Amino acid sequence: MAADHYFSAQPSGELVARPLTVSLAGREVTVQTAGGVFSPGGLDTGTGVLLGHVPPPPPSGDLLDLGCGWGPIALTLALESPHATVWAVDINERARELTRRNAELLGLENVRVAAPEQVPEDIRFMTIWSNPPIRIGKNELHGMLDAWLPRLREAADAWLVVARNLGSDSLHRWMDDRYRGELAVSRYATHKGFRVLRVRNRSGLTGPISTITG
Repeated sequence: MAADHYFSAQPSGELVARPLTVSLAGREVTVQTAGGVFSPGGLDTGTGVLLGHVPPPPPSGDLLDLGCGWGPIALTLALESPHATVWAVDINERARELTRRNAELLGLENVRVAAPEQVPEDIRFMTIWSNPPIRIGKNELHGMLDAWLPRLREAADAWLVVARNLGSDSLHRWMDDRYRGELAVSRYATHKGFRVLRVRNRSGLTGPISTITG
């Protein structure tokens, strides 16, 4: 049987949760993780770079963790912005279940866990934080960004972390060309072989654009 990927919608096998102690939002917390999701052994380097280099999230409004895994980004957003609504979105059913459990463990009532199609279409985000699933393939990745980045509120920012050796610079160029005049893309930080890219909605674009096919 082929191995499950962290971007599988329904990983095979039983969910066997195990405790993980990790530092999030400046505090040590214990959460649950399991196989079949991204980085089940702990906080991955890329996510750590993102969390360590972005400015504080907006204190209110709708915030998005795109590709939540077991929840480190969503939990951090919820801890730092308790009056915001944090949407934790992932195609992976097990990832959503773990994020839901971890939000409950930490008493975070402002986390909304959802599959992509469950997020109301009229919601516009004050920020998006993401360690995007680069390995899903270029067309799939581009389609995902096409669907979600235009849902930023005007003058709001998305923050993406991408490994340099996995194409961060080529993704930066693609976004520059794709969203020219609508979303402004810049390199915000470089650390441990990762780029943190800042994407700002400067035009008031408020809905998805056509998915790239080439």
